[in-house]
Amino acid sequence: MKPSAAVKAFLAITFWGASFVATKIVLRDVAPLTVILLRFGVGVTVLAGIVVARRQFTLPRKSDLGWLIFLGLTGITVHQLLQANGLVTTSATNSGWMVALTPVFSALLAWLILHEPFGRLRILGLALATSGAILVISRGELSRGLLNIPATPGDFLVLLSAPNWALFTVLSKRIVNPTQRVVSPALMLTYVMAFGWLAILLLFLGARGWLDVPRLTVAGWGGILFLGVLCSGVAYTCWYDALEAAGASQVAAFLYLEPIVTVIVASTLIGERATWATLVGGAVILLGVWLVNRQTAGSKESGVKRAESQA
Repeated sequence: MKPSAAVKAFLAITFWGASFVATKIVLRDVAPLTVILLRFGVGVTVLAGIVVARRQFTLPRKSDLGWLIFLGLTGITVHQLLQANGLVTTSATNSGWMVALTPVFSALLAWLILHEPFGRLRILGLALATSGAILVISRGELSRGLLNIPATPGDFLVLLSAPNWALFTVLSKRIVNPTQRVVSPALMLTYVMAFGWLAILLLFLGARGWLDVPRLTVAGWGGILFLGVLCSGVAYTCWYDALEAAGASQVAAFLYLEPIVTVIVASTLIGERATWATLVGGAVILLGVWLVNRQTAGSKESGVKRAESQA
């Protein structure tokens, strides 16, 4: 892999890993709906600017509009509502580990929808990843029984965001598949993000969300700009640039660093303590995810699929 591609992949993962912490900071000031609206308003603007600067702008085909709108509702509206509302009561650290499960759900959906193989190695990986997730969301207090997990409603919401993003991943293969896409990944994501943002805007107006905006502090606005410019704009551009310059499986390997970045940033900036259950459960999740993906790690399509597992 070229150093420039590695740097871009690492930057994307760093921004995404820190996004949970930035969201927690902004949620101290305003409601989840306000966070999402402002973040993706900035993100769409940044992505659109990049597309125009690269002279990649074209209008979508009428036949693709329904698909793009559905992807926007799934990957932006629903996904962000789950994560932002979940982060109200769960930690950034737990969120990082829960989202790391996305490739496992992607493999399951690819098996169910696309009829891709799901052999013994993947079954073992699924079992391990599930065990790790139970350990994380129970905070290690399994003695109270499985009916007492997740420990908070937020854990459950963030956990739901993983299969939701997996569905988005499987349905959006054209974004990263050169043989199927008709526009650049950046332009495709701009349209997806814009349609998802418009749905959020309707909810925001219905809830009179503009009354919430004046509550944002300097730290809150800093978090919004970080989320919008770097996490929703620059990170995606860096990621797809890296994918075009290097093998997808090489780039996808950087995803294993994302929850680790979250742990470090959460501990440093907002003082979240990583318990033994979080660390052990997270390690088991990563092992399970690695086993699920190892079966077809040599194929470019598998690597791309893992590369799409960010939240």
